[in-house]
Amino acid sequence: MATHINEPTDEPLHRWAARREHRLRPPGTRKALTLSAGPQRAGHVDPGVPRLIVEWDGYQWVPVMLAEGYAAARRLLDPTAPAEAVELPGFSPAPLRAGHGRHRRP
Repeated sequence: MATHINEPTDEPLHRWAARREHRLRPPGTRKALTLSAGPQRAGHVDPGVPRLIVEWDGYQWVPVMLAEGYAAARRLLDPTAPAEAVELPGFSPAPLRAGHGRHRRP
């Protein structure tokens, strides 16, 4: 049995458009792109490489600014994120003690 376009089971266009808008990314969404040769990889792979911050305007990704590296890009994308760990001179964590756990090798 073939379905016809004019059957009452069709979804109205305004409902479809609202569902589509809800599914799409909202304008103003930002992301960081690594400015290095080769394909895009995970952000933490090359932490010192500059990043291009781009913003979605509802139609395309638009360049917004440059960041020095991974840490600067994280701060620009999410200013509420916790600060990165900083090494303290003269501090060393407690060494592992001998143990019998499965994860320890003899």
